[in-house]
Amino acid sequence: MPIPLPSGRTLEITTVTDRPDLAQATIDVGTWPPFMRHNRVSEAYFPQTVATFPSTCLIATSDGRPVGDAHAVQLSSAGRDPFPAGGWEQAVVWAFTDARNNVRPEVACALNISVAHDFQGEGVAALLLTALREAATNLGLFALDAPVRPTQKHLDPTLAMHEYAARTRPDGLPTDPWLRTHVRAGGRIAGVAPTSWVVAGSLTEWRSWTGLPFDTTGPVEVEGGLVPVECDVPADRAVYVEPNVWVRHEFSTG
Repeated sequence: MPIPLPSGRTLEITTVTDRPDLAQATIDVGTWPPFMRHNRVSEAYFPQTVATFPSTCLIATSDGRPVGDAHAVQLSSAGRDPFPAGGWEQAVVWAFTDARNNVRPEVACALNISVAHDFQGEGVAALLLTALREAATNLGLFALDAPVRPTQKHLDPTLAMHEYAARTRPDGLPTDPWLRTHVRAGGRIAGVAPTSWVVAGSLTEWRSWTGLPFDTTGPVEVEGGLVPVECDVPADRAVYVEPNVWVRHEFSTG
C-alpha cells in the first residue's frame, strides 16, 4: 500500500522475498566517508546479505524507482551475548555462520538503512525501520537489534560513546536524531559496542582515503569519523575502531 510523504510523493516498501526483481537495486545516498567502505568483514559478507536473508532485506520505491533500502541478518541468540562488543561485525559473522549451519534464528540484526539523497528529510528512514520491525515480527523473531551509528557523533569525536548515547533532550528522548528515531519506534538503548566497525590500513591507504598527511603518531581526527583514527608512523599503519550503540526493538510474537 502506498505511503504518503510530506512532499506529496508516495512510497512503497517491500521485502526482497516479495520483489526479487529489486534485489540488485542501487540507491544514490550521496556522500559517505570513503574510509568507511574498507571494512573487511563488510567486504566479505555484506554483498551476500540480500541473497541469504531476503525476508529481512527491504526496498523502498517511489513511482517504481528505488529510493531506500534496509538490510538485516537473522541469527540465534542461544548461548551468546545479546549485545556483543564486536557489534556490527560480530552479528554478521554469527548470522552467516548460523545460516551455513541451518541454525534457526531468533532475532534479526539491522545492518543499515539508506535513503536516496533527494528523499532524505521525509521520514523514509523511520518508515524503513518500522517495516524492518514488522518483517522480523512476521518471521516469528522476538527482537530486532541494531548496532546504531549515531548521525551526529562525528561532531564530537573525542567524547566517549556511552556519554554521547546518554545525552537526552528535555522530553527524555536522545539528543542524537537517529537514536531518537529508534527510541520513538519502540527501541531501547541497551549498551555500547566498542569495536563494532574496524578499518585498518597502511598510511598510504589512509592518505588516499582522507587526504590527510598521517605523518604523526597518535590520534587523528578524520571527516565523518565518530572517533579519531590511531596512527602509528613507525609501524606504517593506522586503525579506526568505531563504537556503535546497541538498540533493541523487542516485541511480542504471540
